[in-house]
Amino acid sequence: MPRLPDLEAWAVFAKVAETASFARAAADLGLSKATASKAVARLEARIGASLLNRTSRRLALTEAGRHAAASAARILAEGEALEKEAMSRADVPHGLVRMTAPMSFGMAHVAPILPDLFAAYPLLSIDLHLTDEQVDLIGGGFDLALRIAALADSSLRTRRICQVRRLLIGAPAYFDRHGRPEHPRDLIGHACFGYAYLPTPDRWRFTHYSGEEVVVSPHGPLRANNGDVLRPMLLAGLGLAVQPEFLVWEDIAAGRLQSVMTDWTMPSVALNIVTPPSTHRPVRVDAVIELLARRLAGTAWAHPASGGEGALQRESAHR
Repeated sequence: MPRLPDLEAWAVFAKVAETASFARAAADLGLSKATASKAVARLEARIGASLLNRTSRRLALTEAGRHAAASAARILAEGEALEKEAMSRADVPHGLVRMTAPMSFGMAHVAPILPDLFAAYPLLSIDLHLTDEQVDLIGGGFDLALRIAALADSSLRTRRICQVRRLLIGAPAYFDRHGRPEHPRDLIGHACFGYAYLPTPDRWRFTHYSGEEVVVSPHGPLRANNGDVLRPMLLAGLGLAVQPEFLVWEDIAAGRLQSVMTDWTMPSVALNIVTPPSTHRPVRVDAVIELLARRLAGTAWAHPASGGEGALQRESAHR
């Protein structure tokens, strides 16, 4: 296979020919004089001809050097222009970002952000994968994932955006017919809808502000692997459910649903942006993360959360 051209040596020769000095050429290129001299000597040995006549006082182009100087100057100029363009593009978010998010959350809170994302970064493209199942971030080739969970240590990097409350809710009509539970044990007598992707869907754990903890086993006619499926049943007044606040805050504000047992809380979860463990993220991925974090942290249902980048992965709550 033929050897590649010695482009570095041609670039050095172009600068020497321009300045008529190894010292000035070396200074312009950030090289030592010896390195510049060796590059030209290496080039001359390769082509089998002298490019410069050297004396103790001056340099002069040979006939071969005069013929080669213009082309060498173009090589240097084009290389400098290419590098400048590449460096400028590296600072501008562009290219494909593959991301995944929970289905309901993605539809309600990620999709509305996309127009502003593309307006801010018109050279970006997004491949958005929505699913309530846990996704293998690395195996699936994703740049980032939005996860609403309590996370355990792993090699992945995470940025915590906010806390997400989980609320026990029902419709006013349901409470009018069946009464309001005041203690977790009261739930035994109520129809409770379940979410399949909880770590323990058959057990709900509550903690009172006094420190008392109670675990109950809810029963009801419906369990689903997507939180939105429970909403029509709740609005129809057919039962209760534990829902993340981002799914129900508008219904609560409008009075269509109500939160009960507010002096009891369930284990807290957080909205996290999770990325592969590499320490060098592309500019395009950082740009998406920053915009998502800024917008999502400012929502009505977001509660302040401490914590920055870490190494977390396992999901263990409502997504």
